[in-house]
Amino acid sequence: MSAVSFNRPELASLEAATLDLPPMGETASGKPWRLRPYDRREALAIEQQAQIEPEAARVLAARGITAANAQSYLNPSLRDAMPDPFVLADMEKAAARLAKAVIDGEGIGIFGDYDVDGTTAAAMLSLYFEAIGVHAQVYLPDRIIEGYGPNIEAFRELARGGARVIVTVDCGAAAHKVIEEAAADGMDVVVIDHHQMSGPPPEGAVAVVNPNRLDDISGLTNLSAAGVAFMALVALNRALRAAGFFKERPEPDLRRYLDLAALGLVCDVMEMTGLTRTLVAQGLKVMGAGGNAGLAALGERAGVKGAPSSYHLGFLLGPRINAAGRIGHARLAHELMTSRDPSQRLALAERLHLMNAQRQEIEAAVLEEAAIAAERFHNRDIVVVAGEGWHPGVIGIVAGRLKETLDKPVIVIGLEGDTGKGSGRSITGVDLGAGVAAAREEGLLIAGGGHAMAAGLTVARGALDAFTEFLNDRLGPHVGEARASRRLEIDAIVAPSAVTKHFADIIERAGPYGPGNPEPIFALTNMRPEYVKPVGKDHLSMTLVSESGEKVRAIAFRAVGAPLGDMLAGRTRVHVAGRIRADDWRGGDAAQLQISDAAIAL
Repeated sequence: MSAVSFNRPELASLEAATLDLPPMGETASGKPWRLRPYDRREALAIEQQAQIEPEAARVLAARGITAANAQSYLNPSLRDAMPDPFVLADMEKAAARLAKAVIDGEGIGIFGDYDVDGTTAAAMLSLYFEAIGVHAQVYLPDRIIEGYGPNIEAFRELARGGARVIVTVDCGAAAHKVIEEAAADGMDVVVIDHHQMSGPPPEGAVAVVNPNRLDDISGLTNLSAAGVAFMALVALNRALRAAGFFKERPEPDLRRYLDLAALGLVCDVMEMTGLTRTLVAQGLKVMGAGGNAGLAALGERAGVKGAPSSYHLGFLLGPRINAAGRIGHARLAHELMTSRDPSQRLALAERLHLMNAQRQEIEAAVLEEAAIAAERFHNRDIVVVAGEGWHPGVIGIVAGRLKETLDKPVIVIGLEGDTGKGSGRSITGVDLGAGVAAAREEGLLIAGGGHAMAAGLTVARGALDAFTEFLNDRLGPHVGEARASRRLEIDAIVAPSAVTKHFADIIERAGPYGPGNPEPIFALTNMRPEYVKPVGKDHLSMTLVSESGEKVRAIAFRAVGAPLGDMLAGRTRVHVAGRIRADDWRGGDAAQLQISDAAIAL
């Protein structure tokens, strides 16, 4: 094997995984490829000390794992990773107030967001309270009618049902006015959230537990609401134990809620590092052992096969849970995750499956119209498109699809009357949330905010052009810079014979994968695509044939009509890069390459 040469002295000790990249033309993505460097000596030490295969050792070494911590990385322990929950600001106050409500028999209400993170967090709290013999009311808002976040009428409805204490999950950190009104009405509000905060927490709240509040020093900013909610249960359980609550009743096993926590963390795209990675890894084990019965029913309907992975959470279960809040009502997802009735779980799983298909149809219709509208702005760095009646439940997904196609930040706005509600998605290196916040400060938006990769907004119809110009002036220069700095990191060049379930299982040991711990990308060189055919709506299935005649099954998702699909359909010799995944449909040692990019072989 020959090593990649590095010009920088600090990289002199690093060597590439296998051969140098072969000569290639322009890639379909426009990104240059680079073999991910790693320290060969460290990889050998990892292989020997952790007793794992060399391929997995290389993946670990390339991600900064050493022989000293390889075993703990491959076998993440919640006992080792879990910090004291009271390290979070206000957690002690939150646990004390909730423990008092439980012991004194006060009514408890849960107000959750309508997305996966919010519904899983609400379900965890609901199931825990049920396990200790406490009935808690749950209120999930209607996305279309009520919109995001707490509203006083919902709080008052919970109060009329007997709630004295209300817990908000995945929302509430910015709901100053609503929480002050609730406090004036005699309600105690405990906020469990994770969204960015630009100022102090709501004064009317008893406690605001949010690792992203400005005075929180826990360092747990990588937790979604589901992760924070799990820590809140640990804290509450400790407080109840200290008060002697479990002397005459069994103490719940909190590990049973880890699959719900994992689902929320993955679907809110948290970085798969530290405590988050450990929670997801343990949650996948719980799911693999049966786990939440509602998720099991949904997984069976969604076609989940084999050992569950973060892919199953993010791409099979998550969209179906989300479909309830997008085009129906989030209570359906909550009922699925909390129901004790097997027949009801099966019925709800079927309903969410069909609702997801309906969501896909609505999304396709809006995407078609939005794509046509976007063609007029192909020369803009930031694309803002608006249309009458575009469903607010799918505009975020459509923005994400267009962002991938156009390779630039996109905002999609559904107009109704004099205003429009929009959702945007950005590319790495362009802080869309900051741009939207600046537009709001300039008076160009009625409301708006978000984070670097995503944002939401409300805009007056008459301000659309001014908003678009402002955003392009402010963020446009960053788009070219972001594109120029990108590259596709290749973990190794492999032979076609590596595309097996056995190899996929070896690599899976270094997971769960996600942001911060990217799934390894492998390259196969000089392959000819044959039997290229569309499958599903816009995917391409094919057989890749090497120069020596070896064959590999492969699929390229959403490639029809895209540069990747055009290159693969050309049937010329190409280098391909992608992820090696087990093919659970064919079974045995079958696997396929999920193609991420391709380049013409020179």
